[in-house]
Parts: sequence; structure tokens; C-alpha cells
Amino acid sequence: MRWISPETDSEDAERLAGELGMPAACARILLARGFSSPEAVKALLNTDLSQLPDPFTLRGMEAASKRIAQAVIGRERIAIFGDYDVDGVTATATLFLFLKEAGVTSEAILPRRMVEGYGLARSVVENLADKGCDLLVTLDCGVTAVDEITLARERGIDVVVIDHHPPLDPPRLPPANAIVDPHQPGETASFDGRPLCAAGLAFLTCMALRKTLRDMGYFDRRPEPRLRDYLDLTALGTIADVVPLTGINRILVRHGLDELAAARRPGIRALKRASGFDNSLTLSAGQVSYRLAPKINAAGRLDEALPGFNLLTTDNPELARSIAAELDAVNVERQLIEQKIFNEALSQAESQAAQGRRTIVAAGEGWHRGVVGIVASRLVERFHRPAIVLALEGSGGTGSGRSPDGGIHLADALTRCDALLTRHGGHHRAAGLSLDADKLEAFREAFEAVAAEMPAANLEPVCAIDTWVTLDETNHQLAEALKKLEPFGTDNPEPILALRGVAAACRTLPAKRGGPWHLKLFIPGFRNLDIIGFGMGALAPVVSAGPVDLAFHFGIETFQHQQRLSLRLRDIRPSVRS
Repeated sequence: MRWISPETDSEDAERLAGELGMPAACARILLARGFSSPEAVKALLNTDLSQLPDPFTLRGMEAASKRIAQAVIGRERIAIFGDYDVDGVTATATLFLFLKEAGVTSEAILPRRMVEGYGLARSVVENLADKGCDLLVTLDCGVTAVDEITLARERGIDVVVIDHHPPLDPPRLPPANAIVDPHQPGETASFDGRPLCAAGLAFLTCMALRKTLRDMGYFDRRPEPRLRDYLDLTALGTIADVVPLTGINRILVRHGLDELAAARRPGIRALKRASGFDNSLTLSAGQVSYRLAPKINAAGRLDEALPGFNLLTTDNPELARSIAAELDAVNVERQLIEQKIFNEALSQAESQAAQGRRTIVAAGEGWHRGVVGIVASRLVERFHRPAIVLALEGSGGTGSGRSPDGGIHLADALTRCDALLTRHGGHHRAAGLSLDADKLEAFREAFEAVAAEMPAANLEPVCAIDTWVTLDETNHQLAEALKKLEPFGTDNPEPILALRGVAAACRTLPAKRGGPWHLKLFIPGFRNLDIIGFGMGALAPVVSAGPVDLAFHFGIETFQHQQRLSLRLRDIRPSVRS
């Protein structure tokens, strides 16, 4: 792994640290990330809800909120159509619960991945029209459903689209009554250029809808919904959808994590308990991403997403516990299926990597379509090159792709292979596709040809160091200062610190569920540091051979009600300057 680190002026860092009253190491991190003035740092750290933008600056929001408000006041039949991933489920739950609190019962519909697939289907529209639906609100989909929404309007259903995906290219929007989508032509609300997911857009829609209803006098005789109560769902969806945790998303997630800690919702309490967390525990964005979100996602991946929606919307604690246990069991099943497919895809990936190929395209009969995206992510993590995993069935194949940092723009690469695909879409780092099975080899070569234009250096994993520190700097003051930079995620990664020339003792520890052993380090004179390298047991000889450089995340960990300074290792190398 290649280590890179920024060059920061020590005098600038000392000045910034003094002006802000923070450790110099934290100031060096901020400087490396482009925050060079106290004002810029204060703006970053200010996550007050008052900093949320006016939702009406989004194109189409005024029309959307007015049409939904009209349906609320007129007691019209409202249907909400979402998506089967965590973002779609939480967005749907947010609007559903808001309308319920406003005194309106709506119908929530989530597609089944293996039956209807992604997006609004004609059969759903026909069914809603037959039942007399007046208003359909799509969440996390709809902007490309031109034919389906045309049918809805022909059948007398008004439609509001709330989506965050790009429209068809060339731009062609559906004939909805209102469209809220940051990617639609003519959109001017930048929100600092930070993309929103459907959960974030649903929260902003509720902000606008509450104001519209208030202005129309709807809340003169009934209490207004408390928007803060929905931030737990917003945070869950935003973290799971891997959007940048900067700007508005940072504010939403920061306060949403507080709501997740409070766990006022029965479903959240049950979900935390099923994930091994105390209800009062404040979770990090990483814990939400790796422990909570997969349980919601698993249901949508293997069967249908409705249990996750029911968990988040029920007010019955007993039912919530039952659903959470069900989702936990489904997630275990998903893990077993995923591991089996990964093992089979790994042999193909190793063969392709041995041939010097810059891409991985793995395919197999009987692979579950719902988990191929996760397998692709694991292959990217292992080989640091674009990976596509396809589930073959009959004469066709459906799959997902992932691209590493510095890799090719996946959606653009698939567009260049368009003649070999029956369907594709996505963005820079992730995409979906389908093809005829007899085109697989031709696609594999075409995709490789696109990646051949990528610099060879992009195939090498990089450890991006934020700052070098001394052992004396690894103290509680620095840990507390770094905590203020949370939540960590896309575009705001958890800082990686590094130590030079460390002489340490070590021992290996077995992993609980098999797999690579862990590595435990001990530095003489610094017994207060808990140093662990998960899955890094094979590097024990490197540590024993002499001084090493350590790259790590740094913070405070709580174990058995005791707090300790924690170094979670990212990489170890022989010291380049002992």
C-alpha cells in the first residue's frame, strides 16, 4: 500500500490551533483538508439545525408541497411509492409518519427487488387507479418513469416525484404535477454542491409541507408534527446511501445520530438491541452503516422491504422486537449467501488479476441478484480495481458494479459499453446493469478496454495520511478534538494519523468467526493506548523485525464501561526513518 501525506506549514497549524484552542495535530488535519481560517473551521463545526437551507429553494418544492397539502386538507387518497433499499424505506417511512401525525392515512408501497425490480411499474399504477387513488408520491424513484407517470395522469392520478437520481439522457421528464430532484434541468439550489439522498429530500419535503399546511391554517386546531422526531430515519437513510457527509447532510446526520441515541421509536430501540447496542448508546455513522442499516437492507435484498418499513413505523414495542429479530435472521441468511457467492467470484477475480487485467467481471449461474453489489464492493476492497458481478439466469444476466477511489467513472464506462447492454445506470462509484448472456465476453473485453485508459497507479491502494503525530500527541485532548469533526463518512473520512519509528511488542488474536487473525501491539511507556489491527495478524513478523511506521484511526473506545484511548490500525510498514 502506498502512503501519501500532505505538507502543512507548522507555523500555520500552531496559529490556527491557538486561535481555536485545539491541539496542533487537529489543526494540521483541518489545514490539510482545506480549512485554513478560524471562520472556515467554525462553519464546518456549526451543525445547528438553524443552518438548514430553505427547502423552497429547491425547484418544484413549492408545487409539490401545495399539491400534497391540498390532498391532506381534502382527505384525498394518497399513495407513497418508494424503493427497497434503506434510503427508499426511510424516505417512505418519513413521509408516511408525517402524514399520519397530520391526521392522514396513506398507503405505502415498496417494490420487490426480485419481482417488480427498481422503480414504478405499470401494474402498480393500474392497481392504484382501480382503487381510486387521487395522489401518488414517488420517493427515491420516478424521475425516469416517464411512461408510467404518463399512464397515471391518463388514469386520473396526480403525481409528485421526489427523487435524487438523474433524469433520462437526453433530458426527458415525466408529466408529474411537481418534480423535486436536484438533478433536474433548471435546478439552481446548490446546497454547497452536496448531493442529497431520498431520505434527506423527504425530510426537506416535510419541512416545506408543514409550513404550507401552517400557512393554510391546517394546524390552527391540531398540533404540528415535530420534525426533529424524523431525523433518526433521515440519518439512517443518509448514512446507508453513502452520500457526502458534508454541508446539509452533515447537519441532518449529526442531529439524527442524537435521535438514534434517544431511541424514542420502538423500531429503533428494537433494531439497536438486535444489533447488540444499549438503547442509550450514542452511535457513530460507521456503526449505523455496518450494524443497523444492513438489517433493513437485507429484507429488500432477499425478498421484500416491507418488514423494514413496518419496523420503523410501528408504535407497538412487542411487534417491533419480533420484526427486528426477523430482520436479524434474514441478515444472517444474506451473509451466508453473500459469502458463498464471494468465494466463487473470488476465484474468477484472482484469475483475472493474475492476467494483469485492470477490471474484474465475475458472473455465475444461480447467484442471488440481491447481493451481487455487496460482493462487488468486497472485490474492490480486495483488488482495488473496478469490479462487476453478474447473476446469470437463462439467457440474461443482471448485476452491479463498484469502482474504487481514483478508479474509472462507472456510469460513464457503462455508457461507452452501451451497445452490449440491455440496461444500465448509476453514478461514479456504483452502477447496475443487465445484458444478454451471449454478450458477456464481449462486454468483459469492452469494459477492460475502457479501464485501460486509467493510469496504472490508480490500481495501487493508497493510505492517505492526514497528519504525522508523536506518541505524546496521542492523548485525550486530541481524541476529544477529533470527535468534534464527526460524523465521518464520504467526503469527510475519519482522519488517519501516523507514527514514525515505533518499537513495539505484539501478539496475535484469533478472529471470532474465523478468517485472518488480529494483531495487538504494546508500546513500552504507553500502556494507556489500546492498539489493535483487525485481520492484520500476518504483519506480526514486520513488527517484530524492528521499528515500524503505524497508520491508524484514533479515538476513545468504551469497553465494559471503561474508556481507553484506541489506535485502530490501518497499515503497518517497516520504518522508513528509524
